[in-house]
Order: sequence, then C-alpha cells, then structure tokens
Amino acid sequence: MISSRNAHTVANLAIASALTVLLAACSSMSLPSLSSGPAPDAEPAVAPEMPATIRSDEIVGRWGLASFQNPNDRARTEAAARGQCKQPYVIGAGTSGGVVMHLADQATPQELRLKGSPSGKNYIGPAGPAGGEQDREIVSFDGRVLVTRFIEKDAAVRYGNMVYVRCAPRA
Repeated sequence: MISSRNAHTVANLAIASALTVLLAACSSMSLPSLSSGPAPDAEPAVAPEMPATIRSDEIVGRWGLASFQNPNDRARTEAAARGQCKQPYVIGAGTSGGVVMHLADQATPQELRLKGSPSGKNYIGPAGPAGGEQDREIVSFDGRVLVTRFIEKDAAVRYGNMVYVRCAPRA
C-alpha cells in the first residue's frame, strides 16, 4: 500500500512527466506569432497552366493509329497508321475546350487538356501540371502526323510512340 506522502510524490512526478511531454510537443509545433514581424514564407503556389502551342481544334478529327518502339520504324509505322483509317481513332472536341481521348489503360475516353510547359514541350492529359504521370508528351506534330509518348514509364514501354495519321475527309 502507498502512503499518502508517497502518493503525492508519485502524482507530482506523473504531472511533471506529462508537462514535459506536452512542452516537447509544443516546441515541435509551429504556432502563429503574435509579433508584427514579417510573415513566414508560404509554400510556393502551383505554377499556372501554360497554354500549349497546339490548339485542341488542330487535333480533333479522325486518325489512323499505330505505334513503334524503334525510331527506325517510324516511316513504316506511319504507313501502317494510314492503313488504319478504315477503322479510325476519333479524337473528339471536349465540352470545355479540351479533346476527348483515352488515358493509358482506360476503356472510356475522357476530356483531356492540351498543356504547354516552360521548356516549350506540349502535353495532352488531365487537368494539372504539365508532364504529370497520366500525360502524354507530344513528340511531334505537323498538322497531318501526330506522335505522342506516355510519360509514365510502364505505359511508355507498353504503348511505345503513338503515331496518329490524319485520315482523309469522308467523300
């Protein structure tokens, strides 16, 4: 049995320990300053989206589609894509200014945005910073042939460089 004198000592030690833990926790927290000094630097804001140098209406349409891994196969792949115009891949116009396309491994197409970057590269992908994991980089575009590559490494390996060749208008 603990005497009342020892109980007070144990209680005082428990209170002192609890206060020590609380003070240690407070020192690791950032509390607002009551001084009128300069405010701490805020985290940098996400850079605003840059417009792409390619407009979405430039890529809306019917496309023959093929892909290649080896750059030496590009010419052959463009010819194969041209042959796919019998069953074209359709890039539609989105309701908010984007384009309707598939993301990697997605069965349902969705509206994607054309995004520019400070480096001058263009991307197609969901809203967010350019060059995100779900984006595809526009490797080249001349109005008739569009070449893209997925940013996400696994998708880039599976799909390779996607070659879209514009199909002739329907007669």
